[in-house]
Amino acid sequence: MSAPGTPERPLCVAIIGSGPSGFYAADALLKATGLSVRVDLFDRLPTPYGLVRGGVAPDHQKIKAVTAVYEKLALDPRVRFFGNVKLGADVTVEELRARYDKLIYAVGCESDRHMGIPGEDLKGSFSATEFVGWYNGHPDHQDHPFDLSCEAVAIVGIGNVAIDVARILAQDPEVLAKTDMAAHAVEALRASRIRRIYLLGRRGPAQAAFSPKEIEELSEVPRADFVVRPDELTLDAVSKAGLTDATAKKNYEDLTALAARGAVSKDHKILLRLCVSPVELIGRDGRVTAVKLERNALVPDGRGSVKSTGTGAFETLDGVGQVFRSVGYRGIPVAGIPFDEKAGHIANDAGRVIDAGRPLPGEYVVGWAKRGPSGLIGTNRADSVATVQALLDDFKDGKFPSREIDTALDAVPALLAQKGVKPVSFAQWKKLDALELERGRGVGKIREKFARVPDMLAALGA
Repeated sequence: MSAPGTPERPLCVAIIGSGPSGFYAADALLKATGLSVRVDLFDRLPTPYGLVRGGVAPDHQKIKAVTAVYEKLALDPRVRFFGNVKLGADVTVEELRARYDKLIYAVGCESDRHMGIPGEDLKGSFSATEFVGWYNGHPDHQDHPFDLSCEAVAIVGIGNVAIDVARILAQDPEVLAKTDMAAHAVEALRASRIRRIYLLGRRGPAQAAFSPKEIEELSEVPRADFVVRPDELTLDAVSKAGLTDATAKKNYEDLTALAARGAVSKDHKILLRLCVSPVELIGRDGRVTAVKLERNALVPDGRGSVKSTGTGAFETLDGVGQVFRSVGYRGIPVAGIPFDEKAGHIANDAGRVIDAGRPLPGEYVVGWAKRGPSGLIGTNRADSVATVQALLDDFKDGKFPSREIDTALDAVPALLAQKGVKPVSFAQWKKLDALELERGRGVGKIREKFARVPDMLAALGA
């Protein structure tokens, strides 16, 4: 019998998740010198591309253009796509272990962290992820009752997702109507009565997670003022020292200029608040109506940075009818895969999945499921390459010998057929892709997505 990694017996690798980290892992495997591989990409949705499709803002089409690179990979004859196949429901980890030499988990962080404050369960309190999925046409988030008839919203957090939500809420809906934003979201934004959008950061300007580019985009929304309070730009000694970082320094300079400009006279206001933390969501008749804030002070954390601590000074933002928390993400445990509850992602050591402190033979993890929710789309390339290099090193060193597995080309299709699971192939996705583009042209936009899985499958005649 031929050795794994040869043309006669390619190394069989399953990648679970077809977002950026999954595709970059596939790319690294295909480029491995002197190694024959066969890569199967799985996704729980019929559509590939993960957060590029379901998370990137509709007005950031240049970022979405990276899917052309992923498509080229998916069309490589060594790669297959199994969409609409959910790990843990349609196929188990044990069943994959019996059919692949190596498993790479690229499942991301699909849940979010909570603030843990009174009133967080009131109607009108959501994660920013839910709102992003809703306006992007993600099947998981189409039934959320977002009420945009309120006067004000509060977004807790000032990372890139929070910035996207603020910009979308402030943007002219007619601009968004030409993008691939879900039609129901465009209609809801057209009817929106929101005029004040609060962005709430618990620390100061030197610690802000946004970029100068994101500040620029917010300040250039045609119908909205981006308002920064000068009194919240005061820097402590540690923060001043931190301005040696180029991004932090540029952020501070831009925010200072915006603070000096003040509010002009536009109908919509994006109000950045720094060194504040929500301590309670106040409601009436079970719905959010206001947010109680506590002012924070910054104190050294002993590691060269600062942490926020409450001062006992409070204020209330009245008229807030929706609150979107953007305070972090965490993974969802899957049966059979070791999970680090504290970290909120798959337990691993530099990409090698670990169980009780020991590497799990032949199993690896990439992306947010490996390191937590950090970095941008491009960050995943180096991360996936590093994990694949660990896989290749282990394979070369013979640390985890290949198991006796069923490597037949029809092994997985036969298993799924036996279980009544009908996977969506990449060719079928391309049919959906063409249909979405055609639907978009019909209404003068880039793309009109299918936002529900049954509609996708119906369009494919399934």
